[in-house]
Amino acid sequence: SLVATPIFCFGSSSPSISTMCTHSAGKDNTSTLKALVVLLSISTVGLLAATIALAVKGTADDPPPPQSNYVQAKDRSSFFDDITANACAGATLAFENKLCVDLEVAPQAGANVTKGYVGNVDMGEIKPNTAPYYQSKMCPVNVHWHLGTEHYSAGEYDEFGDGPNGNQPRPDWADRRERALQEEIIRPGFRCRHYNANDPKFTTPYAWQHCIGMVVGETYEVHWPHSSVGACGTPNQYQTPFYDGVFCNLPMEAFVTLSKQDIASNVGVHGQVFTIVNDESFFYPDMIRGMIIDGEMGADIHYYTGSTTGVTRDNTMCSQYAPITWQVDRKCHMISASSFDKLCYDMKMQRDDMSWDLHAHGSRELVHDDWAANNQHYPDETGP
Repeated sequence: SLVATPIFCFGSSSPSISTMCTHSAGKDNTSTLKALVVLLSISTVGLLAATIALAVKGTADDPPPPQSNYVQAKDRSSFFDDITANACAGATLAFENKLCVDLEVAPQAGANVTKGYVGNVDMGEIKPNTAPYYQSKMCPVNVHWHLGTEHYSAGEYDEFGDGPNGNQPRPDWADRRERALQEEIIRPGFRCRHYNANDPKFTTPYAWQHCIGMVVGETYEVHWPHSSVGACGTPNQYQTPFYDGVFCNLPMEAFVTLSKQDIASNVGVHGQVFTIVNDESFFYPDMIRGMIIDGEMGADIHYYTGSTTGVTRDNTMCSQYAPITWQVDRKCHMISASSFDKLCYDMKMQRDDMSWDLHAHGSRELVHDDWAANNQHYPDETGP
């Protein structure tokens, strides 16, 4: 850019910058002043142009952009240019749904997680993994959530809960044959009992920036699938669909050698239920890591073996992805809308495209006793 040349005036005790010479004639002073103004104007324009150019191009020493610009920064980053760098893409091992009556030892989820409940599927010696998942070298490979709950916990999330869009009745097994055929059909599940239409924290809308279609006051069941063969600790850890993350380092030829107990010990899901409130005193900044275990949160856990869930399964058509461990928080907790929006933001920052999981999925109907496992673990008692 152009820089104005300083004008030094002499004739006084010391030179001064941009000071008109006192011995010059008035006309000379006016001409010099005009020249100075022109030079300064050109310099200002030049500096402004250079500043804009640097702002657009950036340098290695520039500070990171503000948080609101991180999504755009990711779009420009060379770190995400090579789609083949995602080693987990397409790793899913595909197993179609089958008639429940045709499956052998394939307990289903989500089931009743009320303390004391036991299903009818005889699991023999197969047990759920009751250790914290990280102790089994398992890591979360995805996070997603369902509208309402797929599980049922009497007194917490059940047919007596409520929300801005009502609730679901407890199913009548003889008559309940409804089944959604596509994930886009969002069938709601049960609601928690926190909702109060007269309390503004349940009714005040939130300005969502990252999550899609979420509603303050609603109940959502969050799932964190875990796997010991995921890309743990790498940029490829989180995947959509979650099957890519679960099977990332497990080819079919290795999978077929595993026992059912091997599967239950190395693949699991954390489930935790929340009612969304517009109240920052319920903010939690790091939901992507897994179930929140703090105080009453994550303290009352139901352990059992089940399957993958979703609305393409019901009590007629069942999932073959079983048996996997489920660790489900029996309690329902309030959490701020901003906590979920921060979660969706973190999901956008992953190498894999997780946009399909930025909205609530439909809930599978409650699993019938005949398809639920009988190996619930009750660590503080002998069980029913």
